[in-house]
Amino acid sequence: MPDLLIELRSEEIPARMQRKAAGDLRKSVTDALVDAGLTYEAAREYWTPRRLALDIRGLTARSKDVNEEIKGPSTKAPEQALAGFMRKAGLTDISQAHVHTDPKKGDFYVAHISKPGRDAEEIIAAVMPGIIRGFSWPKSMRWGAASMPRGSSYHGIEGKGPEALKWVRPLQSIICTFGPETEDPTVIAFKIDGLVAGNTTSGHRFHAPESFTVRRFDDYSDKLERAKVVLDAERRKQIILSDARNLAFASGLELVEDEALLDEVSGLVEWPVVLMGEFDEDFLEIPDDIIRLTIKTNQKCFVLRKPGRGLSNKFILVSNIEASDGGSEIAYGNGKVVRARLSDALYFWNTDQTDLPDLAGLEESAKKFGLDMTKPLDQRMAKLDHLGVTFHAKLGSQGERVQRIAKLAAELAPVVGADPALATRAAMLAKADLTTEVVGEFPELQGVMGRIYAGLQGEDASVALAAEEHYKPQGPSDQVPTDSVSIAVALADKLDTLVGFWAIDEKPTGSKDPYALRRAALGVIRILVENGVQIKLGKFLENAIKRVLTEIYYRSTLDAHQSIEQTHIAFSDETAVRYAGSVKAFEAEDYDDVFGSAESKNIRADLLSFFHDRLKVYLRDQGARHDLIDAVITPASDDLLDITRRVEALGAFLDTEDGKNLLAGAKRAANILAAEEKKGTAVAETVDPALFELDAEKHLHAAVTGSVAQATKAIEAEDYAAAMGALATLRQPVDTFFEAALVNAEDEAVRANRLALLALIRQATGAVADFSKISG
Repeated sequence: MPDLLIELRSEEIPARMQRKAAGDLRKSVTDALVDAGLTYEAAREYWTPRRLALDIRGLTARSKDVNEEIKGPSTKAPEQALAGFMRKAGLTDISQAHVHTDPKKGDFYVAHISKPGRDAEEIIAAVMPGIIRGFSWPKSMRWGAASMPRGSSYHGIEGKGPEALKWVRPLQSIICTFGPETEDPTVIAFKIDGLVAGNTTSGHRFHAPESFTVRRFDDYSDKLERAKVVLDAERRKQIILSDARNLAFASGLELVEDEALLDEVSGLVEWPVVLMGEFDEDFLEIPDDIIRLTIKTNQKCFVLRKPGRGLSNKFILVSNIEASDGGSEIAYGNGKVVRARLSDALYFWNTDQTDLPDLAGLEESAKKFGLDMTKPLDQRMAKLDHLGVTFHAKLGSQGERVQRIAKLAAELAPVVGADPALATRAAMLAKADLTTEVVGEFPELQGVMGRIYAGLQGEDASVALAAEEHYKPQGPSDQVPTDSVSIAVALADKLDTLVGFWAIDEKPTGSKDPYALRRAALGVIRILVENGVQIKLGKFLENAIKRVLTEIYYRSTLDAHQSIEQTHIAFSDETAVRYAGSVKAFEAEDYDDVFGSAESKNIRADLLSFFHDRLKVYLRDQGARHDLIDAVITPASDDLLDITRRVEALGAFLDTEDGKNLLAGAKRAANILAAEEKKGTAVAETVDPALFELDAEKHLHAAVTGSVAQATKAIEAEDYAAAMGALATLRQPVDTFFEAALVNAEDEAVRANRLALLALIRQATGAVADFSKISG
């Protein structure tokens, strides 16, 4: 079977775009070939900074002949229907169709379509120009004479203006060869904007810039290797990682590995050469995180550490050339740049630990938050409030948000086992590092620097830790905070975000979630479930919602009041009362004065439903069955840990033989009861033992009464395994009842009594879950 080789060689492609672009090329080409009737055995993409390559193995040499029938309308159909049929079938006249007869439907048209197969070379030449011209890049460019305005020319090349070929960087050559291993491949010489596909490429820009010809992929890959180009990105990564580890080990050091940086660096070089540079040891007084980010962000280099200790003053860099001096000048030059960058970082670090120059102007903010202005981080918090940095136009400033988080953290603290005073202090300082010089230069260090600076000024260890951990978890694989103060502040931070955006109706829609609210909700779920924290979210949500709604209305009426005063227009009586009420409520924190419970309860219910949706996703990812989750969750469920434990216990119970049989019996009882209720059949309000005719009825009644008492007691103790055990005792009595008793007895009183028994079964199982929602 023939193989297809494609290479698109250009100027340097940004590292962050290479992997996706290569994958897009593979998908675009293989989809187009399959759509044209070809098949293939395997396809793999490759990329380097200067080329995208595609190796397709076992591609069929020709597409199959296609014979198909397209059924059309009746021969008596109107002209409009006939015209649509001809368009669909590609006919120019209805006489080109055949008439078929059906005994029931009569005569109708059928188009017999025959499409001869095409050679793969023809198909490839036809699809490739469109794929290249329509290729999607995050950013692209035009170049050369062809990009000049239409109508102009340069050395005989006509300008095409906006229609000129666009690529991420100027495209220099194209390889397209096709053929079996046993023969010389065919060059498919399609053209696009002056470029003609061929079998020629070139190697490393500096070491082997000369052109050479290739035949098929193995030949192509080998010749590139000899021309100082490692085509496989994963192999380049392994070379870099292995050489870096060995070089570090030879110096008695360890490599601080960074997968994201390794990915990026492997996309910057075609021929990786690993070197070691160094900087002055004086810079090691800077925290390790700052040094690592400075070297990573500015120079794309890896830091090294001394075994069992902190960072070393040496670092690993990756060059794209083999220098004649062994790379000493390259390492020296990189060291000079790193030293300059670390000098800046040292300045930021020292500046953040000194007093701000405008402390007098921060007194009002310091008083508002109860800050100690002799401490640098407190000064930065006062500055954050004083600057009025906007969190969201409708939700106020960062300072106002910090106040809300602090109040909510203090309310949550007793529930999660934290000291309310420490939780409040931690919340007050949690965002303070946003105004530090280091975070201004390296936003990735927000929280990290808060922890470091809080520790330096003598804060409680839990307060310092919360400055960093309250942002966690930042993704499904990130760790959750475990310290009680961190938990309180992290929950308050995320709940305030969710409540705020729900209050202004900025909820996620479809795939759009610009404020990462799904991630915030999942963070709340993971913190509660993975730390075993039981909390009734409803109460805290409603209080937070009322607080936010009052602030929003206070802010809007204040703006309106100021605008009216400026235009000398009097308030209406109703507006004046509303404004006065909002001011009073805002200052007294008595939020029910302005907002009754209805609006906040509506938002709470909607937000709780959102939590339920995210919890379902989380539990399904943990392996829970979706029907069990639906059976346990009710609209009022606000204890997320309790829901999780119920689902786990229910799943374990239904995996047993007793559980499966009870499920069948409970569903049978529920279905009979629902059908009779729908028909309006009378169901007794209570079970009357005097109407029992069978021992099976007596035994079932006694079993249900006993199991309900036991299950209720177990649920109150949150022992769901015991509750399931109590329900398990119903299995035999339920089975026996259905075997022995006819529910729809002729006697109306007996029938109503037996239906009441079924209602008892439904009530007993419903204490744990809605069994009607469970499949099986």
